[in-house]
Amino acid sequence: MKLDFIDLGNLSIAAANMRGKGKDPDVADLMPSIRARGVLVPLLVRPNCSEGHYEIVAGRRRFTAVGAVAREGGAVKPIPCAILDEGDDADALEASMLENLARVQPDEVSQWEAFVALVKAGRSVEEVADSFGFEPRTVKRILALGNLLPRIRTLYRSGQIDAGTVRHLTLASKSQQKAWLALFDDEGAYCPTGHQLKSWLFGGTAIAVKHALFDAEEAKLAVVSDLFGDDSFFADADAFWSAQMAAIEARKAAYLEAGWSDVVIMARGDWFRSWDYAHAGKRKGGRIYVEVRESGEVSFHEGFATTKEAKRLSGGSGSGEDDTVITKPVRPEVSGPLNAYIDLHRHAAVRADLAGHGGVALRAMLAHVIAGADLWRVDVEGQRAPKEDIAESVETCSAEAAFDRKRRAVLGVLGFDEEAPTVTGRPMNRPPFAPLFARLLDLPDPVVLEIVAIVMGETLQAGSEAVEMIGLHLGTDMRQHWSADAAFFDQLRDREVLLAIVGEVAGSEVAAANAGEKGKALKAIVSDCLEGTNGRAKAEPWIPKWMAFPPSAYTSRGRVGSVKSAASVRHELAASAEGEVAETQEGDSEENPPLAA
Repeated sequence: MKLDFIDLGNLSIAAANMRGKGKDPDVADLMPSIRARGVLVPLLVRPNCSEGHYEIVAGRRRFTAVGAVAREGGAVKPIPCAILDEGDDADALEASMLENLARVQPDEVSQWEAFVALVKAGRSVEEVADSFGFEPRTVKRILALGNLLPRIRTLYRSGQIDAGTVRHLTLASKSQQKAWLALFDDEGAYCPTGHQLKSWLFGGTAIAVKHALFDAEEAKLAVVSDLFGDDSFFADADAFWSAQMAAIEARKAAYLEAGWSDVVIMARGDWFRSWDYAHAGKRKGGRIYVEVRESGEVSFHEGFATTKEAKRLSGGSGSGEDDTVITKPVRPEVSGPLNAYIDLHRHAAVRADLAGHGGVALRAMLAHVIAGADLWRVDVEGQRAPKEDIAESVETCSAEAAFDRKRRAVLGVLGFDEEAPTVTGRPMNRPPFAPLFARLLDLPDPVVLEIVAIVMGETLQAGSEAVEMIGLHLGTDMRQHWSADAAFFDQLRDREVLLAIVGEVAGSEVAAANAGEKGKALKAIVSDCLEGTNGRAKAEPWIPKWMAFPPSAYTSRGRVGSVKSAASVRHELAASAEGEVAETQEGDSEENPPLAA
């Protein structure tokens, strides 16, 4: 390689240039420097077949900017160039990629085109990975884009479909990809994307190979892997279930041969609810219960009997470790769906409050960056609910409406479509980094902090410690954001908790008088008190203890999810603060003054 100065007219873009295709790039950011000082960083070029002519392997934007200056009538000097040796296409392409990766990250489709060219030129996957500092699996993942139809790659490159959709499309056959494109082009049709696309491809639940009880390779069942190669799925669900059930039957035979009294294979999709059973040893007639999920996952629950059977088998006592009948597991007072309901509503309330506190949001963002692992990966909270009525309850609540109003205002300030679902991320038709950054630089700090608050709210994980601590700091009052609705009452099924709530809203005397009533009647009392109907005095605005900041419980049976950890987090925070205060009081001196508050 040698350095030389080459006239503009003797240069052209090489086919090997990673950014050589498509319209001229945006060079507005380069123009002031090129006009004032010319090109300072040499272009990478190689000799062309024409005498004295060279092809640009890397440096298209600088070349384009110089051409623009020339068309303006400005003085253009010969351009500094680093000249590669003749004839090595792979070296030229590799140089183009390295130069571009060191500047603006090319899209994955451009990387795929370049990697394919390098592989065809004789480079191995490992050599490509070593050259660019990638893991071999990353190179393989990018090469997997070759499984896609060209138009899908084009849509991905232009930002019209996201990475999640592309990942799942790599699982699709060519005919499935064509069918999906037909849906994409049909404005009146539903086109599945993201996780919905996986279900569409497999005609229902996708079954991961990791859930198989048998050797998938030995069974010779068709398996497909996604773009990243991390997840593999069975292409034929019926074939999987035939092999899986055979494996379950074999395990059942082994259990019976080992002396277990019975092995119960539960209907596919049924849950094994531990609170309906008690542990029972093999000699006491304990069974094996086999739980089979629609996802293909199988769990073997060893040594259980129904509560009635356990009492009968134990005869009121047990002797020997294998014969002991253990107490029936205690059912938590908050069910999984109810906990999801609580987490999502508390999340909605906190981020509605957070939207008005940019300084707090900024500090929360810093905590996310500092405490995170690797690079800070930004994901928008999907607010996924286990049931439709819970999802509808959250979507229509006043807190969500308040946050959405502020989100739309931010979208407008940034010049985005106000109907876009989120501020965070890069949906199609959004500007790239440079103009967006320039727009942010033009905005005053108070407006930027409002944007920070919305972005933090969109990326705040429901049910996380962050929701807990931000809600505590802001003093979030759930009574301003939430009121009991049908979805809440539908998840409320624990009689002991219902009686405690009746006592809260109607008084202890009413609760004692209705202690023998069923759950439906207790819910009606609570509803009447909250609404002031059916002759009952209307209660003050009320929230269940689980939703408060900090939360608490109604029984001694404990709690689940984020509600479980809240009190301990608060206690640890207070203890930590007390310790820091004590240390500060002991260690402060003129030589070591405390930091300003």
